[in-house]
Amino acid sequence: MQRQMRALQLQAPGQMHIIRVPEPAAPRGDQVLLRIQRVGLCGTDLSSYRGKNALFAYPRIPGHEIAATIEALGETVGPEWHIGQPAAVMPQANCGHCTACRAERPNACRDNQTFGVQRDGGLVEYLIAPAHKLLAGDGLDAATLALVEPFSIGFHAVSRGRIAAGERVAVLGSGGVGLGAVAAALARGAEVLAVDVDPKKLRRCLEMGARHAVPAGEGAREKLLELTQGDGPEVVIEAAGRADTYTLALEIAAFAGRVVCIGYAPGQVQLEARYFVQKELDWQGARNALPEDFAGALQWLRANRQRVPEIVTHTVTMEQAPEILADWSQTPEAFGKIQVEIGDTQV
Repeated sequence: MQRQMRALQLQAPGQMHIIRVPEPAAPRGDQVLLRIQRVGLCGTDLSSYRGKNALFAYPRIPGHEIAATIEALGETVGPEWHIGQPAAVMPQANCGHCTACRAERPNACRDNQTFGVQRDGGLVEYLIAPAHKLLAGDGLDAATLALVEPFSIGFHAVSRGRIAAGERVAVLGSGGVGLGAVAAALARGAEVLAVDVDPKKLRRCLEMGARHAVPAGEGAREKLLELTQGDGPEVVIEAAGRADTYTLALEIAAFAGRVVCIGYAPGQVQLEARYFVQKELDWQGARNALPEDFAGALQWLRANRQRVPEIVTHTVTMEQAPEILADWSQTPEAFGKIQVEIGDTQV
């Protein structure tokens, strides 16, 4: 009889349960069998839990911020990988032939398949992944490795924004992705202005090296303009996914500035169209991340691993995950980065 493993499955909005599913078959070719150690939860998972993620179909196993160790290797996996090695996972798969893939931008693939979103993900005990989708995590713990994916998205946004040393960069939203954008902008020598509703998240940005922390809401626009001598930031990164932060990004961006949007703002967003032309703005989206963004995020986390305990605010077991997701949905402002520890009990 095939061995079974535990998995966390979203069966409908607001309904997450531990189920038993068959363990994966032995890896073949370039495949690697991973023993999952930790999985981070992000705003995409919360949106899926609430039934507001149009890319998510039920039932599905979430989880795309994955830290694991290698359990078994396919026959063609290269010598750089070995059993027991820790690794982070690049969770996206692309089609290889759409316009984005042909333009060497597979992160924006029209038919993208991300673990935990368009296909079953990492909230399981074991998972099969291609070896070329792994990043070696030697010397790093699972909590750090599970931050590589969300940080990589922030690194990609900074790359899209062409941020240079000395530029002023406003990061709107300081969750895991926003923190990645803060880290990447700082690594390029930019002056970071962090904006968030949560004082604890703003304090974390200051500890990372942000120059200013600005409470979101009434008065944020005026404060950001004041801190930039009336010019506005040269670059604004929208990492909150809200209609009001999209509006704020457009209003505060400097003339000839750049705006990079990561967050999915629900529904329609009304924007003052004249600013696009009057300011001659570069307005760009940033989706997922490229391998070089993952590498940059891993390098930053390796150099700053002592900061990881401050970033990860809640660590829970698989059994506790449904309850914390329900609490998170009710009071999102009370939570920072949540990670789920995955056990390895078989039946």
